Amino acid sequence: MKIPKTFFLLLIIPLFSFSAHKYYLSLTQIKFKPETKSIQIIINVFMDDIELALNKDYNIDLQLTTKKELPNNNVYFEKYLREKLQFTIDGTPKKFNYIGKEYENDLVYFYLEIENIATVKNIQITNKILTKHFPDQQNLIKTKVGKVDKSILLNKDETSGTLEH
Repeated sequence: MKIPKTFFLLLIIPLFSFSAHKYYLSLTQIKFKPETKSIQIIINVFMDDIELALNKDYNIDLQLTTKKELPNNNVYFEKYLREKLQFTIDGTPKKFNYIGKEYENDLVYFYLEIENIATVKNIQITNKILTKHFPDQQNLIKTKVGKVDKSILLNKDETSGTLEH
């Protein structure tokens, strides 16, 4: 009877030492829409991560998806995104319009737009979303210009990249 218990413990204890690893990943999807001469951007991040970052950076208590959620939270989201994201289209820095956000399950989706873009040959992006608070954060950037898809993976050490189209 001792041997099976020992075997059981030797098998189970190592399994408990591997706790569930949390992934730190955001996805930024960038799509050029020639019919509207605009670039549409959708960013999704984990809700608890963005909430922690904003609460720490701005000394607030967002309490997302609760009755106590700050009514003016878009001000903080927009400020944060403007501090952490920069776009350069064909060598020209471009400002984005913050359209808004929505929650879905444990994600926050941010909607941005860059207007007055006639053509796109390359997109340079700097993305520092969540890298200050989460050293393992990775930010996946996917672009679509016409039928061409490109992607790049950024992190705290490499926060900028250029996608040629």
